[in-house]
Amino acid sequence: MKILVVDDSVFSQKINANFIKKYIHDAEIHFADNGKNAFEKYKQLNPDYIIVDLLMPIINGQDLIRLIKEYRSDAKIIVVTADVQKSIREEVEACGVMLFVNKPMNQEKAETISDIIRKGIK
Repeated sequence: MKILVVDDSVFSQKINANFIKKYIHDAEIHFADNGKNAFEKYKQLNPDYIIVDLLMPIINGQDLIRLIKEYRSDAKIIVVTADVQKSIREEVEACGVMLFVNKPMNQEKAETISDIIRKGIK
């Protein structure tokens, strides 16, 4: 199972990857540090899931989600972000993301994400 983790913080990338690997042992984790790189990697890798931060340079998370959904409407996207503005959350959820999780990541949130990934539910 391929998972693309998109976050401009290497620290956050590692935390997300470690939690994913803890619960999904066969996960093949790939990384991108901004929306532009993420979209290119998404097209190359065709990952099963993408975990996206919203606050990133070049192309932000909201715009990346729109690009991916235009490219592949059934893309499975999970948002993990520190941006907790209600209007942003509503906008992102309207794009059809699977889950919206507020940072910081912790074990309970990681279990929820992992359950969704394992079940492949929306």
